[in-house]
Amino acid sequence: MKTSPLRRLLLQEDLNFLLTNRVPRLMLTRFMGWFSQIRHPLVCRASIAAWRLFTELDLSEARQQRFTSLHECFTRQLVEGARPIDPDPAVVTSPCDGIVGECGTVRDGQVFQAKGFPYSIEELFGPSQDTTAFRDGVYVTMRLTSSMYHRFHAPHDCTVEHVTYLSGDTWNVNPIALKRVERLFCRNERAVLRARLKAGGQPIAIVPVAAILVASIRLHFLNVLLHLRYRGPHEIPCSATFGKGEEMGWFQHGSTILVFAPRGFTLCDGVATGSRVSVGRALLRLPDVV
Repeated sequence: MKTSPLRRLLLQEDLNFLLTNRVPRLMLTRFMGWFSQIRHPLVCRASIAAWRLFTELDLSEARQQRFTSLHECFTRQLVEGARPIDPDPAVVTSPCDGIVGECGTVRDGQVFQAKGFPYSIEELFGPSQDTTAFRDGVYVTMRLTSSMYHRFHAPHDCTVEHVTYLSGDTWNVNPIALKRVERLFCRNERAVLRARLKAGGQPIAIVPVAAILVASIRLHFLNVLLHLRYRGPHEIPCSATFGKGEEMGWFQHGSTILVFAPRGFTLCDGVATGSRVSVGRALLRLPDVV
C-alpha cells in the first residue's frame, strides 16, 4: 500500500517523538477515553475517516461493519474463524495480533526493550511479585499498532491466579520512543497477569502495557475497568480458567503485550524481531507436555 505524504511526514523520528510524547500525555489519554465513547454516527464516521489518514486501518475482518462510536471500532470483534488457533498442546500461542519488538532469553532478570535499553523484570512486575520463575526464562514483546485488532486471548489452557495493576505514565510504545526512553515499559500503566498452564502446571506471565491514548484495559474476569483513575485494590487474587484461544480482554486502543515463560520454553520458528504474529499463532514451545 502506498504511503501518503502525511504518513511519511509523521514517520520522521524527531517529529514523531515530539508529537506523540512531548505533549500532555495523561490529559490526552483521558480525553480520548471520553471522546471514543461518544455515540453519534457523524462523529464516529468522521473520526474513522481521520484515523485512516494516519494508519492502514482494515475493517474487512470485523464482525460488524457499522459503528456508533470509536470505542466500538477500537474494540471490534472479528468474524468467526478469522484467527485460527494452533491446536498443538506443545505450543503457547500468541495472545494478540502484533509486531515482535524484542524476544529471546531473560538474562538474570534482565531483558531489552530496544538495543542498549535493558530493564529488569522485577521493576516491570512490581515490588509485590516474585519473578524467580522467569529470571532465566524466555520473553516476547508484541506491539499492537492503533489499527490492529485490540482484543487478547488465552495463549494456552490456563488459570489466571493473580493480577497486579500498576498505574503509571502513557509514553508512546512505538520503536522511536523505545530507543529514547529508558525502562519505558516499567514507567507506563500496566497489568501483570500471573497464570498457570494446565499442561504441567507451568507458570506464565502476560503483561499488557498501556500507552498514550489507551484509556483502559478490560479483563473479562474482573468486575472493574483498569484505567488511570482506578483507585481500587492493585493486588487482585483470582481464579479464572480459560481454554486456549478464549478471549481474555481488550485494550481501548493499541499498545503492547509481553509474555514471559520459565527456562526450558523456546521460541517457535519465525518468531523474531520485526516479525508479525496473530492471535493463535505458535509463539513458544513447551519443554514437555504432561
